[in-house]
Amino acid sequence: MHAIDGVFAREVLDSRGRPTVEVELSVRSVTGRAIVPSGASTGRAEAIELRDGGARYNGLGVEKAVAHVNDAIRPAILGLDVCEQKQLDARMIELDGDPLKRTLGANAILGVSLAALHTSAMLIKTPTWRRAHDLLSRVHPDNAPAPCMPTPMVNMISGGLHAGGNLDFQDVLLIPDSSRPFREQLESTVRTYWRLGELLIENGREGRLVGDEGGYGPRLDGNRQAIETVVEAARQSGLDPGDSATIALDVAATHFFRDGTYQLASEQTAWTPTEMVDSLERWTSNLPIVSIEDGLSEDDWDGWVELTKRLGDRVRLVGDDLFATNCERIQKGISMGAANSVLIKVNQIGTLSETFDAISLCREAGFGFVVSARSGETEDTTIADLAVGVAAPEIKIGSVARSERLAKYNQLLRIEQQLLDQ
Repeated sequence: MHAIDGVFAREVLDSRGRPTVEVELSVRSVTGRAIVPSGASTGRAEAIELRDGGARYNGLGVEKAVAHVNDAIRPAILGLDVCEQKQLDARMIELDGDPLKRTLGANAILGVSLAALHTSAMLIKTPTWRRAHDLLSRVHPDNAPAPCMPTPMVNMISGGLHAGGNLDFQDVLLIPDSSRPFREQLESTVRTYWRLGELLIENGREGRLVGDEGGYGPRLDGNRQAIETVVEAARQSGLDPGDSATIALDVAATHFFRDGTYQLASEQTAWTPTEMVDSLERWTSNLPIVSIEDGLSEDDWDGWVELTKRLGDRVRLVGDDLFATNCERIQKGISMGAANSVLIKVNQIGTLSETFDAISLCREAGFGFVVSARSGETEDTTIADLAVGVAAPEIKIGSVARSERLAKYNQLLRIEQQLLDQ
């Protein structure tokens, strides 16, 4: 029995300088810590991130969420066994009483949930990634393969809400050769990122400014040009587009879906759902695109079904806003044949246990999944350990710039060495 005897939350700042929740959870003299990420591109179905409102930090303060940890959650979980993650998470879910965690705030609950993971790992003297695997194995033994390194999906060019709307699509990402060791995948990606910056500067397109996740925020004429520029940078870096390097898109289509059409400013057009699918199909036929995230709006279920029928046998169609790491929405997608992969973000659902449930459901249905960071990140590296522990095929951290991103890549490099030394 490892009884929780201390819980404390404070307000800290994320990578955008916005407040977020940090939680420390103690058992005797052992203390684990976690910091909660925050998204800019948020889906309607996400668990609620509680903000204070008012003048302080322009309303973005999280003192209410911090107070909920210190005044409501702490007395409810003191004495619980920190190693019983599912019981701990269930207690907080019950205490909140709202499916979207509006009462206490998902940011309050998640901070405690993730801090408990770190504390329990320290108590039993095991790496956090191995502890995550052990916890998944306990609740979903049939869907817990051995830990392994994920392939990174790395942000190269940013648009949408991540870079001030310079492009409609939110991210163009590079996926390195998954057959190579992680450290080699990272090196080839960094090489391409550097060459991309040089290429943008050479063409007068701005190759210095970066968005929230470290991807370049260049002045380009349209979404297709962004994809083609990344492909050319990969080629000039010695990679073979379509073989040793492929492309992923985060379209984030919900944010330009209005009045039943997809209104793309950079394309100077408004597309019906079918026309949007036509365009994505055409691009995947001509460019080395293997993954499309949120290619359609979170509420355009019929469009998602059409997209999946036409591209689902050859492209990973990843639901982010569509699913919000929520098992009910994932099950709807499975039943309807909408998408074939899920973006997993712990703060979309609010507890580690519910995240495990979503991952297990994906595996049962034959869906892929990608463990993902948020645009508002911190030095916290939990998702790197989580991705390895649950044997995620891929991880989406951001670019190879900005320290909140590199902290997670560096943690993966450490974990790779630990796996090699086993």
